[in-house]
Amino acid sequence: MPAYGRHKTMRICSLIPGATEMVAALDLADQLVGISHECDFPTSVRQVPVMIEPLVGKDGGSSGEIDRQVKELVASGQRLYRLNEDAFCRARPDLILTQDLCHVCSVTPDQLTRVIESLQRRPNVLTLSPTTLDDMIHDIERIAQAADVLTRGQALSQKLRRRVDHVRAITSRTSARPRVVCLEWLDPLYVAGHWVPEMVALAGGLDVLGSQDAPSHETTWQAMGAARPDVVLIMPCGYSVERTVNELKRVGQTGGAWRRACEQWPDLYVVDAASYFSRPGPRLVDGVELLASILHPTPGHPLDPAKAIKLEASMLTRSCAS
Repeated sequence: MPAYGRHKTMRICSLIPGATEMVAALDLADQLVGISHECDFPTSVRQVPVMIEPLVGKDGGSSGEIDRQVKELVASGQRLYRLNEDAFCRARPDLILTQDLCHVCSVTPDQLTRVIESLQRRPNVLTLSPTTLDDMIHDIERIAQAADVLTRGQALSQKLRRRVDHVRAITSRTSARPRVVCLEWLDPLYVAGHWVPEMVALAGGLDVLGSQDAPSHETTWQAMGAARPDVVLIMPCGYSVERTVNELKRVGQTGGAWRRACEQWPDLYVVDAASYFSRPGPRLVDGVELLASILHPTPGHPLDPAKAIKLEASMLTRSCAS
């Protein structure tokens, strides 16, 4: 008996966590045959074979140590990730999802060329390079079309756009727009770019150091002070709230600048960057909603500490004590 309305089964290899989240949101997680080492949401994907091994930060390490390792490898022309070619060939993917936005974040298409050419059947390769929120939502439709579930992708995209429009409608009515600095890295300091300034604007804030649709960039304490932020959002790329707090304690023990920052900016927030800001996937919309709740809080609606915490001055003093 024919299975009316069912899409064809496809073997999907997603090498970026944001795309993996899109696949899952499209109800295609059961078709994943390979993922990256960072793909951990939803939890059901953690049983899928991992195709990528990072060559930097495998044992944790501080943000300063990771930054030094990355710069050394890049300067010497070495790659930051190793592709498990045997596992990749065994997966026999029909569709490969990769990225060409950040060479520090994951493998890029040029690293896949040789192994793809060795496959008996050449897969479809979809390269994602989103720099805005709309780019991310459009990528959902691109993946859905490649996986033969375009109608499903369009429905999900419309739902996400409605949520963004809802936040925009609420925050557009407020006259107060806090000045915001978003820190994507702690040592050295980096200002978040691409979609993050756009998220801040949608949430009713003004990103005073980041530029919409532009890459992240290094900054200084002096530049932060000159920007006069009302709110500082600490969101190291790929870090959870817990990992970021531990990192702040670590750098605070030796960094006089962090001790001064604890006193200078009382409205410091640590947010779950890995879930809501670093990965261009559906949860960026959750990130917009989270930012709105931070910048324009509603009485009786406290922050979920798994998503974001406000660092009180006393806590920061203890964290930053030498």
